[in-house]
Amino acid sequence: MTGLPATMTAIGWDAPGGPDVLRPETVAVPQPGPGQVLIKVAFAGVNRPDVIQRQGFYPPPADASPLPGLEVSGQVVGMGEGVTWPFTGTMVCALVAGGGYAEYCIAEAAQCLQVPTGLSMAEAAAIPETLFTVWHNVFERGMTAPGETILVHGGTSGIGSMAILLGKLFGVNVITTAGGPEKCAQALVIGAAHAIDYKAADFVAEVARITEGRGVDMVLDMVAGDYVARNLKCLADDGRHVTIAVQGGVRAEINMAEVMRRRLTLTGSTLRPRSKAFKAALASEIRETVWPLAATGELRPIMDQTFPLAEAAAAHMRMEQGAHIGKIVLAV
Repeated sequence: MTGLPATMTAIGWDAPGGPDVLRPETVAVPQPGPGQVLIKVAFAGVNRPDVIQRQGFYPPPADASPLPGLEVSGQVVGMGEGVTWPFTGTMVCALVAGGGYAEYCIAEAAQCLQVPTGLSMAEAAAIPETLFTVWHNVFERGMTAPGETILVHGGTSGIGSMAILLGKLFGVNVITTAGGPEKCAQALVIGAAHAIDYKAADFVAEVARITEGRGVDMVLDMVAGDYVARNLKCLADDGRHVTIAVQGGVRAEINMAEVMRRRLTLTGSTLRPRSKAFKAALASEIRETVWPLAATGELRPIMDQTFPLAEAAAAHMRMEQGAHIGKIVLAV
């Protein structure tokens, strides 16, 4: 790894707080260990977990970078021991456990995806976190099959828009909720079968109307809290409820007799603390099943705004305001 600088610019903070605590700092360029590569970052995705980490509520795993950033795109400029691919010079995007808001970032080689021709580096950086999360929770843990109908909250968010896109590609009908008529219209443009304005209507009643009383086969829940009991009312018998975030609170009160009577399945997961072996296996499955659709142009993320790395605070502010449609990225 000759010719690389000793230091780089990254985004950090002195103490948890609002977006204004984010600031550029100079840190050492990390060195890839066994099974890892060093990526010269072109773009970094901005995700809700980055905001929660900045607020002090989502510490990184012990072996991860303390810097924020869970997905990057860029060029491989260094290979650790035992790495046979990706080679130096390969343009990749990667799911990382931290460190994306920087000029250089370490990634597990097994969690890299080669950027196909026609996919911009900004788009590539906007894919890994949402793609890995949605694929695992909707199609693996949620066991969603072609022809089924699912309910996804927050249809214009990064996760929500990816769920709609994958649903459309794999024959799944997606009903989504969104806040306001403009966001509902955008969700329909992305590919949702139905969009419910949760500010103007009861989504439980609307799901019952849309499905003619049958309910949906799966709910992808990012709210938790008091939404859980309402979500369960939306499920058909034998339905699955998958929680991936707790923006509405960590506690829920539900009728377990109803769970038993209707044979409902409640599960959930969070991606960041999962083992490297799990993420490598997930990446391998995505490479075979989904990534060819990125190569053909059938899968493209919904992009919101791009901010310079130094303006990470503005990017976080936009995410917290909730006005974004799709993914926010940082240009490094």
